[in-house]
Amino acid sequence: MRLYAPGAHLVSTRQLGQVAEALTHTVAARGIACVYGDPGHGKMVVVHQALRLLPRRVPVHRAQVAVKPALPQLRAALLTAFGLPAAHLTNRTDAADRVLIEALKEPGVLVVDDVQRIAAPELDYLRLLVDASTTRTSLVLCGAGAERTLARAPALASRVLTRQQVPRLDASQVPGVLRLFHPLWDAVADEDVAHADQTCARGNFRAWAKITSHLYPVRHRDSGKNVDRALLAWACSRPGLPL
Repeated sequence: MRLYAPGAHLVSTRQLGQVAEALTHTVAARGIACVYGDPGHGKMVVVHQALRLLPRRVPVHRAQVAVKPALPQLRAALLTAFGLPAAHLTNRTDAADRVLIEALKEPGVLVVDDVQRIAAPELDYLRLLVDASTTRTSLVLCGAGAERTLARAPALASRVLTRQQVPRLDASQVPGVLRLFHPLWDAVADEDVAHADQTCARGNFRAWAKITSHLYPVRHRDSGKNVDRALLAWACSRPGLPL
């Protein structure tokens, strides 16, 4: 998501620690992980942060899929993720499968984002690839509703080693996380943050990032302006967050 909030930082949260632990175990086993949670909870951010925290750096390949991709489209996304010539191989089924199986022989991580977009037959194609006896690449399936999507592909679901939910921020976490995220929150009263979280953001980090983006230019124009409950209500209204 594009924001206007210079000075914002990535934040290490308890949720990040949980995902890091889950992915460390999965990658060590060269297995499959499913990372899921509601939109805006920061799934892909924590996945990529967690992968950078692995004890040993491993190559990470990210496949971006279209909505309900047909098998040639999914194959092309996987080829692109590994830096292989997708345009040349997409419709050459046997050749494409051979080079993908060859690529999966190398230790690494293949992250498939928005896995909820993929239908059951195409998910089974992923299963066939990772089932190859030579596969050494771990598979991370990520998305809002990813756990429900896997229920439609029981053969792949049965091979998932680790399922990890990325929940919303606890109310007690929010003030501290925001102060680590951006310095404009340093002087904001905890009770005002708590009120905005209860009535508007509800622990959704993406919502808080939007609020920060709207508050930043106000504070940038007038550094003496206090971020109080009224200004927070205005910032919540800008992206149309429910009040």
